[in-house]
Amino acid sequence: METLSHTITTSASAKPRLPRNDNVHRRLLRFRHGFSSLNLGTLRSQRSSSGFFKVECSQQSSKNCIDFTDPDWKSKFQQDFERRFNIPHITDTFPDAHLFPSTFCLRMRTPVTEDFAEGYPSDEEWHGYINNNDRVLLKVIHYSSPTSAGAECIDPNCTWVEQCTYHLRVHRAGPREKIYFKPEEVKAAIVTCGGLCPGLNDVIRQIVITLEIYGVKNIVGIPFGYRGFSDKGLAEMPLLRKVVQNIHLSGGSLLGVSRGGPSVSDIVSSMEERGINMLFVLGGNGTHAGANAIHDECRKRKLKVAVVGVPKTIDNDILLMDKTFGFDTAVEEAQRAINSAYIEAHSAYHGIGVVKLMGRSSGFIAMQSSLASGQVDICLIPEVPFNLHGPHGVLRHLKYLIETKGSAVVCVAEGAGQNLVEKTNATDASGNIVLGDIGVRIQQETKKYFKEIGIPADVKYIDPTYMIRACRANASDGILCTVLGQNAVHGAFAGYSGITVGICNTHYVYFPIPEVISHPREVDPNSRMWHRCLTSTGQPDFI
Repeated sequence: METLSHTITTSASAKPRLPRNDNVHRRLLRFRHGFSSLNLGTLRSQRSSSGFFKVECSQQSSKNCIDFTDPDWKSKFQQDFERRFNIPHITDTFPDAHLFPSTFCLRMRTPVTEDFAEGYPSDEEWHGYINNNDRVLLKVIHYSSPTSAGAECIDPNCTWVEQCTYHLRVHRAGPREKIYFKPEEVKAAIVTCGGLCPGLNDVIRQIVITLEIYGVKNIVGIPFGYRGFSDKGLAEMPLLRKVVQNIHLSGGSLLGVSRGGPSVSDIVSSMEERGINMLFVLGGNGTHAGANAIHDECRKRKLKVAVVGVPKTIDNDILLMDKTFGFDTAVEEAQRAINSAYIEAHSAYHGIGVVKLMGRSSGFIAMQSSLASGQVDICLIPEVPFNLHGPHGVLRHLKYLIETKGSAVVCVAEGAGQNLVEKTNATDASGNIVLGDIGVRIQQETKKYFKEIGIPADVKYIDPTYMIRACRANASDGILCTVLGQNAVHGAFAGYSGITVGICNTHYVYFPIPEVISHPREVDPNSRMWHRCLTSTGQPDFI
């Protein structure tokens, strides 16, 4: 069995890469819902002599691809969508699994006790449950033209635009009237993986509280990520409401975090030995790839286990979701760094402030932080290529800003401009490529450029990454974390496994994990939000 970190690396590397300056190709493959992760890995887009695209599939996956020459391809596309977004359930493996009346009811007369393990006494029926057939629309905008800002084509010839349609729906999250686990027989485990992110403790806290409301008595935390399943020196941590009551007042993770870990087989064997039948996994794309592998292994062994993910990525780069927890806090905390850079630059003679923010593959933090601050003159993100030198380069525009304004502020995402820095060829424990430092590169090149042209410049560089990661969640993220934690527990008791919980069009939903981890979500350079950022900064194209 391959190690978990290798599993994650393989999943993350399946995304096809396209030339950054080929906007048509990018928009075709950036369509996030038209193909499964398998299809994305096997599509080959080619421009024919007539100017249209021909989409071909490898023989191994031809049955999963959409044939756009088929007159009935739209209905088949919708059928394929419904198949892929039909979230896994305990009954897929255990068709005769028993149903029990839900022990979650807010119209109760008595605290949770063993006497009411089969359900709460109530004077009247409670109408707070979600029907299993409830769905949430994936898109709420109806684009009248494929040239509208933000519109993305489904087919190569752009005859159908991804938009509001009744057929593209996902499962609504929330408590169900019937559950598939008896609370007194549940041993639930929580694990936090990857790097730190504001809100981890908030999610842990709410998972524990909601489990206790269901009546679960046996809740544990796995220390230091997936590593805690194999390291004999790391004991699981018993979790009760009194243990987690105030942990949301601090940043970090009560359980600790780490990257990588043992093999999937070893993790599932450890779960069997410990008697864990509910696993809540907090992490990003790589962690979710591991959670999905754990889910698959449990099904292979015919274990009645619910594996539920809660997407944790400060970069906001999980597909299909409005946002992930920690993002709002990151944008808010980044304002301090940007304002400091502005004050330094504005107070100096020919001052230039450079701020590097998080964003390996996606520039959401840099974009929204720049938009929120109103103090940024240049915003650089991974999705939009740029040159430092040349008549249209960043440095030439900095010269213009110094001559006209007397100062400038640059905000750059850590994954931007990687073609301009020396490649490290190194990877971390999760298999992520170690990025070159674009912030330092911009600082050095800026100093060199202004020295060469004989204009004095005072360049200050700020990297607040670890200060932001360690913050406690702000109010907005606190609410998001609370609801995500609650719905993760509801999903597990409802019998779903191999799912993750997220917010889509302001509603909370369940997604099958493979559909959100095929590749990172990216800023659309043709989106209204990026256009708003450009309007705010006033920057030109740097190509």
